[in-house]
Amino acid sequence: MKVFTSLFYSILIITSLTFCTTKEKTSVDLLLLNTTIVDVQNNSLHENQFIAIKGDTIFSTGSMEEMPAYDSKESLDLQGKYAMPGLWDNHVHFRGGTDLIAENQDLLSLFPQFGVTTVRDAGGDLTPAVMGWSQKINQKELLGPQIFTSGPKLDGPKSAWEGSIKIENQKDIEMALDSLQSINVDYVKIYDGSLSAENFYSIIEATEKRGMKVTGHMPMSADFQKAISLGMDGSEHMYYIMKGCSPKADSLTELGLGYAMMEIITDTYCEEMANELFTELAQKEVYITPTLYIGKVLSQLADEDHSSDSLIDRIGVGIQKTYKGRIESAKRAKVSGSQMREKVSNLAKQMIRPMFDAGVPILAGSDCGPFNSFVYPGEALWGELFSLTEAGLSPAEALKTSMIYGPAFFGLEDHYGSLGKGKVADVIVLKKNPLENIQHLRSLEIVILKGNLTDL
Repeated sequence: MKVFTSLFYSILIITSLTFCTTKEKTSVDLLLLNTTIVDVQNNSLHENQFIAIKGDTIFSTGSMEEMPAYDSKESLDLQGKYAMPGLWDNHVHFRGGTDLIAENQDLLSLFPQFGVTTVRDAGGDLTPAVMGWSQKINQKELLGPQIFTSGPKLDGPKSAWEGSIKIENQKDIEMALDSLQSINVDYVKIYDGSLSAENFYSIIEATEKRGMKVTGHMPMSADFQKAISLGMDGSEHMYYIMKGCSPKADSLTELGLGYAMMEIITDTYCEEMANELFTELAQKEVYITPTLYIGKVLSQLADEDHSSDSLIDRIGVGIQKTYKGRIESAKRAKVSGSQMREKVSNLAKQMIRPMFDAGVPILAGSDCGPFNSFVYPGEALWGELFSLTEAGLSPAEALKTSMIYGPAFFGLEDHYGSLGKGKVADVIVLKKNPLENIQHLRSLEIVILKGNLTDL
């Protein structure tokens, strides 16, 4: 009996060993080995990790010591380099008319070269082309970032930009939103070229009823706090929030000064009013896109020579021609002695730290694209992140404004923002630790777009 029992257990052990060695490995497409995962949300690092990617999704992550057996089509030993989610540029433009479609498309490949894997298109006149590019990018037929788009902007009867939908009354608003919903835009972008305050408020109310996200510019004749109370989801640039922080705002509005009021607004900025407004913005989760970097670039246009910029040769001749308007405007402002841009730029930087501390969700957006002179796709998003740290944010806080709050604006936190199981496999790899110094973004080495390695 003892012999039989011993034999039985010997057979069982041999069978078990054979089963373990012949058990099929889990198949994945890409394995990243020996990496340091950057946890931006918690400002921490996780060393000696693996990332397994299957299709366009992260299949699993974990410690190298506990890594399961995988059969991968490709694997990379990252030797401790830093992996984190791809960057989001939350304010870009594709525009300039049909003659510039090809030159706009050429801009797409610039974004991944700077680790930008997703962009939020803030409106233009190339919507069919933009949606076509988006489809091709999703089908991996075109190299570029994932695109979320507003489609055409909503403006008044004398719109500032070609391709905008003109709004004069409530009927126009409903027809415009019907049209935008029919083409499945991701959000609504308001512009203030000639839009009345009343129609501005009505657009916000109408989008709120339809469950559509809305952000954009505000007519200077309107009231920022009222827009918040009606359900505005975001505000682009800092002019409008600044107006809400000045005790002179109401009287200046009555004078109908438009943007000419901004010098007085900046001179009468009230910290107490600002703190109250920041608290309200945080409570109602209103996203603010400061666009600090473009403000800096435009404020220096009259004096800076950009002929030797490293990316100028990547910008089409047609798009470069669109830069002339901003340049001439800057020269006129210099001659007139206007300091409006400099004052707005300086105050905007001053406001960033208290806004962030109050819990206001800040979005990193570059405002790159045609007509915005020398603000280059991809590189300008780095410029925005550098500007945010110069304004007082830590590297981790600045990165949050891109890769955490960007997805949050669309309610996509479950799919982006970290390198965990089930997240979209947009991954960038740096040689140096970005939490130590935001300038370490310059050590970018690898970009993975939805599971696909790209050539930088």
